[in-house]
Amino acid sequence: MKSIKNVVCAMSGGVDSAVSALMLKRKGFNVQGVFMKNWDLANETGCTSEADREDAAYVCDKLKIPFHEVNYVKEYWNEVFSEMMHEYECGLTPNPDILCNKSIKFGHFFNYSLNTLGADAVATGHYARNSWGQFLEHAGQGRGARLLRSVDQWKDQTLFLSQIPQLSLQKTMFPVGDLTKGVVKKIASASGFDKILQKRESTGMCFIGKREFQEFIEEYIEPNPGNFVELESGKIVGEHKGIHYWTIGQRTHIGGLDIAYFVASICKETNNIMVVKGTNHPALFTQFVSGGSPHWIYEMPKELKETGQMSCQFRYQHVHPLVKCTVKMNDRGELDVHINIPLRSMATGQYAVLYKDEECLGSAKIMKTGPSLYDLDVRDPVKNSEKFS
Repeated sequence: MKSIKNVVCAMSGGVDSAVSALMLKRKGFNVQGVFMKNWDLANETGCTSEADREDAAYVCDKLKIPFHEVNYVKEYWNEVFSEMMHEYECGLTPNPDILCNKSIKFGHFFNYSLNTLGADAVATGHYARNSWGQFLEHAGQGRGARLLRSVDQWKDQTLFLSQIPQLSLQKTMFPVGDLTKGVVKKIASASGFDKILQKRESTGMCFIGKREFQEFIEEYIEPNPGNFVELESGKIVGEHKGIHYWTIGQRTHIGGLDIAYFVASICKETNNIMVVKGTNHPALFTQFVSGGSPHWIYEMPKELKETGQMSCQFRYQHVHPLVKCTVKMNDRGELDVHINIPLRSMATGQYAVLYKDEECLGSAKIMKTGPSLYDLDVRDPVKNSEKFS
């Protein structure tokens, strides 16, 4: 079995990757740092900015490890950003972080690290763990690796890694996965990384920068006006500039109305957006989603393979707690998921991510949601509307 000596660490310029590289070096690995440039438009601020590059180089210099920069602007545009824009045009709600991890970080970056820099393994600052243990002492035995939730449940990022290829996971380390964010910050402070600690953490889609989402997206997708239609009455209550601006559960802020309307469904064919009154209207809740072909990180679970269904846990946003569910495989090899409790604002284009306790099993893109609680009780929709407004 080949021992792990040379490790390439993805450096973002943030505290998590800085502490990851520090821990690897303290463990005696030969560490190299790599900064990925994924976005390159002069008028954009956010993704892989020059300041982030400088901070990544600063960390590597302080740790006395080699620093490299790779340019994946073209790959990111073709494999992540263009796909995301297409999904928005179709009225879907994509997750660019899942796409980026699958294609860029654990695709192009992983291959570059092993094939060009001669790495035995790669490392990232993700809050996650794998079954090889933190430093892959058993890597290479061919049994496969499993993706596990991080010790810090609030920071856990396994949802974003739920499409990671098995080969990449077998040779990936997550040094901060066994730590809480508070401990990571203490390590950084004690190691003289106060400059990095003072940075504001990035959230959301970094290439948007400080702009509002609607201001950003109109630079890439032409407006396509349509109507806001009240679900219960069928009455037109306003106009929108395009379905690509909206997602399920979002407040509409329709001008001239005192009533708060929220997006219940989006129809690409009619270009209509159905809206409902009240943030807790039953049309915003469902217990059912259908996914496309699943990606299993390790393998299809034995229970599902043998019986056609299994009990596990579900999540579609990384900050949400895990919820019990029942998963069935249909005749097309796709997943149907029944969730034990109704959840709000699930949208097509998001990912149904499945867990067995600590293990992230994999995910499937949500292709259909519903029926909603409103659909299931059409016998008295007026009463429902009053109850949930």
